[in-house]
Amino acid sequence: MTTSGPGFAMTDFLASISHAVRPDGRRPLVVHDGDLEEIPPGAVPNPTSLRIAGTLPTATFELFRQVIPAGESSDLQRHHHETVHFVLTGDGHSEIEDETVSWTTGSFVYTPPWTWHRHHNDSAGHPVEFLTIENSRLLGPLGLNRRQSAGPATLAEARARFDHREDQ
Repeated sequence: MTTSGPGFAMTDFLASISHAVRPDGRRPLVVHDGDLEEIPPGAVPNPTSLRIAGTLPTATFELFRQVIPAGESSDLQRHHHETVHFVLTGDGHSEIEDETVSWTTGSFVYTPPWTWHRHHNDSAGHPVEFLTIENSRLLGPLGLNRRQSAGPATLAEARARFDHREDQ
């Protein structure tokens, strides 16, 4: 099956999604914390650590455990997929486009598709930990899993650097 480009057919893609989860030794129904796969330091342009539950047999979404160290933040980024962060521990705030929202343990933080955003740990002494859920697996086969990082830039700097490219 072609997953993007001229030979891609939405009907073929949708027909390929099985209603039955068929786990096996490589795709179990349970993944324990110790089995999460760490994304190598430096692969993400910020000080957060990300561990993925990548062996679960999910077809449309991805699950991560994300930690932001005390007093740090993620990079300013945007991506085509939707994301929900469930705050397992900690307090902080997020910049999502022109809005700033505060959150605490037990909060759900929603990031809409293609919005500039950054998450801040407001504690000087304790890390923030998220369960991060994103629908990137759904968009990947469609060729729509695009992501941009502006690193530590301000929102105005990111818009000046990237948004002019959208017209090309």
